[in-house]
Amino acid sequence: MSYFYILLTIVFTVYGQLVLKWQVTAGGPLPDATSGKLAFLLRLLLNPWVISAFISAFLASIAWMAAMTKFEISHAYPFMSLNFVLVLLLSAVFFNETITLLKVAGLALIILGIIVGSQG
Repeated sequence: MSYFYILLTIVFTVYGQLVLKWQVTAGGPLPDATSGKLAFLLRLLLNPWVISAFISAFLASIAWMAAMTKFEISHAYPFMSLNFVLVLLLSAVFFNETITLLKVAGLALIILGIIVGSQG
């Protein structure tokens, strides 16, 4: 059950990032005028999907607090790097973003870092 709290933290974090990207992209480009920027950001802040992303960030924080009662932070925190892996992979699926050889090499290094960093 202890690792479940880490998993929840990751799932809620990734969800929030993907939803924010989706909704910000759907909102169009940021206007040049200051008043237009404020209206744009206010529309985003009142968007139910964006609100769900903020709630997701809050739930991720609660799950992380639960994980901190079970693990040393030096053991648990490397798993947060899985956020990078999942966001990269899911951004390719949902947003047609390109996965390059350099990005794959970076993911491999992150995964290796997770393995090494979570030992002991």
